[in-house]
Amino acid sequence: MNILFIGDIYGNPGRSAIRVFLKDLKEKYKVDLTIANGENAAGGKGITRAIANELYAAGIDFLTMGNHVWDQQSAVSFIDEEPRLIRPANYPLGAPGKGYGIIRVAGKKVGVLNLSGRVYLPSLDDPFSISIRWINELAKETNIILVDFHAEATSEKIALGWFLDGKVTAVLGTHTHVQTADARLLEHGTAYITDVGMTGPRDSVLGVKKELIIKRFLTQMPVKFEAASGPIQINAVVINVDDNTGRALQIIPIQITATA
Repeated sequence: MNILFIGDIYGNPGRSAIRVFLKDLKEKYKVDLTIANGENAAGGKGITRAIANELYAAGIDFLTMGNHVWDQQSAVSFIDEEPRLIRPANYPLGAPGKGYGIIRVAGKKVGVLNLSGRVYLPSLDDPFSISIRWINELAKETNIILVDFHAEATSEKIALGWFLDGKVTAVLGTHTHVQTADARLLEHGTAYITDVGMTGPRDSVLGVKKELIIKRFLTQMPVKFEAASGPIQINAVVINVDDNTGRALQIIPIQITATA
């Protein structure tokens, strides 16, 4: 089984990149399942039902989120009704939505778990202990389990990768919007990358117009973030999985750019 995981989709440029690149990528890598982080899909802040439906129609099967999950108020009202959209599982009890999901692909079940880091991000419940709780639940139905760890600190991401090595198929970092050069298989067969990267405007600062961010650094004054224009990129990984054991056989980083 080949699973394509797409890095944080940023605003309309990111959605344009999905329309431009996704079909060919799925054909080239014989993709069976496509998962993407959609927490920046609505203008860089959260997601709406309409945008989620747009991404599904473009060929994405399942969406994960992160610290911007509630930036669009409407997400609170529809996330419970959407089994293909999950938020970090370490939100406290009572938060809308679910932190994990199961997808059927070619007669197999694939589990997806979403977690948020706590270093330089809101202090949610402990992602390490929470991960074991939900992995044990998912393992009752499948041995193919992917974890989207939406976190800021490199050390926290790497630590969770080693902690879950051999317990899940893949630990895939999101949130920092820059693809890291450490995609590999860990000792016990878990595919790992510290950050998958960003799908959106290439000539930007993490998706935002570079002039705005430079101004903010120079003046320390607040600015309204706007998505950059120009060339678009897609950052992703393809994980080749042994359907029987749930172990990852290969992880392939993807970086492609085109003129919008």
